[in-house]
Amino acid sequence: MLPPRLKDDHYKPKARLRSTAHRDFVRGHYCSVPGCQLMPIEVAHINRASTRGMGEKSSDAFTVSLCRDHHAESHRGEKTFERKYGINLLALAERFYRASPHKGKLDDPYNV
Repeated sequence: MLPPRLKDDHYKPKARLRSTAHRDFVRGHYCSVPGCQLMPIEVAHINRASTRGMGEKSSDAFTVSLCRDHHAESHRGEKTFERKYGINLLALAERFYRASPHKGKLDDPYNV
């Protein structure tokens, strides 16, 4: 007698979307808004990143460091926030990801 069959999707590796170590790396930087020295620093997920589903946060690979005030402001409209401060949040998130010593703990969403 054979053991029960595995489901077809059993061999698919689970997506690696979260890394506490990478978030700590991002949080270890000042606010990404030029000239801002406010504290505390929070890890801001980029909401328009392609890996998120409805009601889900983006992968931790799509994160930037923002002070609490700028983080809240970014949630009121990322494109408006980017124009106001001259920041490209997705490009900045990729720079954080590429520089992170912990990027190996996350799937690489930039490898397209």
